[in-house]
Amino acid sequence: GLIVEIEIGNTKCETGPNCILLSDISIQSGHFSNLTEFPILQMLYRQGMILPGHPNNTGQKPLLIGIRDQLGSQLEYIHRGNYGLISEHEIMETGIGRDMAREMMALKTKFSFGQIMRPEELIDTCVVEDKRVEVKNGVFVERLGLNRYEFIYQDERVTIDLNLRSSQVYESPYPLGFHNIKRSYFSIIHSGDGDGWDTNRPCMSSAISFQGKIYLIDAGPNLSSILNGLGVGVNEIEGIFHTHGHDDHFAGLTTLMRADHRIKYFSTPLVRASVTKKFCALLDIDEEDFPTYFDIRDLAFDEWNDIDGLHVRPVFSPHPVETSFFYFRALGDDGYKSYAHLADIASFSVINRMLNDDANGKKISKDLVQRTKREYLAPANVKKIDIGGGLIHGEALDFAEDESGKLILCHIAREFTQDEKNIGEGAPFGTVDQLIPTFQDYVRRSAHEYVTAHFPNIPEFDLRVLLNRPVETFNPESILLRAGEVPKNIYLILTGNVEFVDREHNLDGMLSAGSFLGEMPGLDMRDSMRTYRAVSFVNALSFPRELYASLIARHDIAEHLSQLIQKRYFLQRTRIFGDSISSPVQEKIANRMTEISLKKGAVLTMDGIDNLLMIKSGSVLRMRNGEPIAAIE
Repeated sequence: GLIVEIEIGNTKCETGPNCILLSDISIQSGHFSNLTEFPILQMLYRQGMILPGHPNNTGQKPLLIGIRDQLGSQLEYIHRGNYGLISEHEIMETGIGRDMAREMMALKTKFSFGQIMRPEELIDTCVVEDKRVEVKNGVFVERLGLNRYEFIYQDERVTIDLNLRSSQVYESPYPLGFHNIKRSYFSIIHSGDGDGWDTNRPCMSSAISFQGKIYLIDAGPNLSSILNGLGVGVNEIEGIFHTHGHDDHFAGLTTLMRADHRIKYFSTPLVRASVTKKFCALLDIDEEDFPTYFDIRDLAFDEWNDIDGLHVRPVFSPHPVETSFFYFRALGDDGYKSYAHLADIASFSVINRMLNDDANGKKISKDLVQRTKREYLAPANVKKIDIGGGLIHGEALDFAEDESGKLILCHIAREFTQDEKNIGEGAPFGTVDQLIPTFQDYVRRSAHEYVTAHFPNIPEFDLRVLLNRPVETFNPESILLRAGEVPKNIYLILTGNVEFVDREHNLDGMLSAGSFLGEMPGLDMRDSMRTYRAVSFVNALSFPRELYASLIARHDIAEHLSQLIQKRYFLQRTRIFGDSISSPVQEKIANRMTEISLKKGAVLTMDGIDNLLMIKSGSVLRMRNGEPIAAIE
């Protein structure tokens, strides 16, 4: 409600802020803290600060306020967000030939009005660290501590605290409802159809269920809320297909980093290079670290790449940053069934103008224009297209003669026009297009994998006793197990997310697919210390306590399992190993853990220590040059 549309003279524009206070910390609660790309774009274009002849183009630039390190990271992140790769050399390093690299740079230059500008030419900065600084017109700002600032104007003061409290997250601006998505053979799950300005719907995105595995196409803002709305746990994500690095398709990458495995990252080397530079600038890390967080799987342009039976063909798309759209197909009873995902494409009118425009001696070939149009219109059983319009998005009318079985119109924050309603359809959040029918229960297949990992030394025939149990479905916000009760059943989470509240340790956390709950109190016949609640729709395998205990006793693993569970509970009490890490992965860590004891006054130096040390009880005083820094508990 603070940004509204107004008219100045005969010019329509939006109101809004002209400066942004940055968090001192790049990530809080597992999410990017400083995503200034779209707020800056709102100032430059929707408010009109950069538009020639606009009444709001007064020479004032957007202003970033914060510590020096964050300002430097933000400027480079915005630079890469605007332009992606910025030279023919950077493009050629991804395997693109010289002629095509030259044409890609010509496209980029046309989208950027003839020149690539440094962020300092578009944005002002205000460094605030150890003393009070004037922002403008007698308004001062002072940094009081980590993420705490005070603004002063004459005799007025306001203190801003940007720290998120424990378990607090950045809120999603829109409610999504809840869906219990079926894991299927080949289906398209529609997880967003808005654009980067839409405050009512998620940005354009999809998920693919193929042979029971879940793949994402792009990772926009509020991804945690989107996954909860679909009933999908982050640990269920097999991979992401990435079209490009604009924030409305990029901001959810930190959510995927929190999975208990490296999620497969599918893109062309061209797109990956562009995304890597932006991602690492935002976090102020080395580009070599990107594969630490994702399992890199490069795709070849214009070829059908085989991803365990799912075929994907990426096609280059004209856009300000390196972009590809995707065609997917899988073999069914009567041949291939296909899905096309055309995010951030350009309209025919825009690429036609680029063909005819020879500004600065940079030309776009007729072959590229014709090939792009031909690829846009290649038929598919289901095709989702960007109709956002303007300079960098598509137009529905270009697809009026498209022969695809179904056209889905996306990437807008408005209602369809009459012409658009005659061309394509909508796809509200959580709707599904099934392309190949499903005759298997993929949830039970996952159950077998989780149980086998949890009991690696128990014979298969005995594990089948556990697996021959019903899968229960829990509604969002329902309680699976309440603190103070002896569990009647032990549960294995198969899909969705479950939160736990541990009042004794003043702790809460999240459990995802593959996690067991109720084991320790169930085996010991004592009250549970935790309450477990479904955050989304949850499917869980249910084991009667007596059946579970008899299996443990028969194989004489009660003591080993008890020690393992105790270590797992300790890991769950830590932020680094607790949130969203499934039981099998926690157990791998627990099996490698050893416990050491130190007497009061003992000195522990970090020289030669290769392991991560975590304090189970007691406290440690950190020292530097003989002086105490902080106590750690």
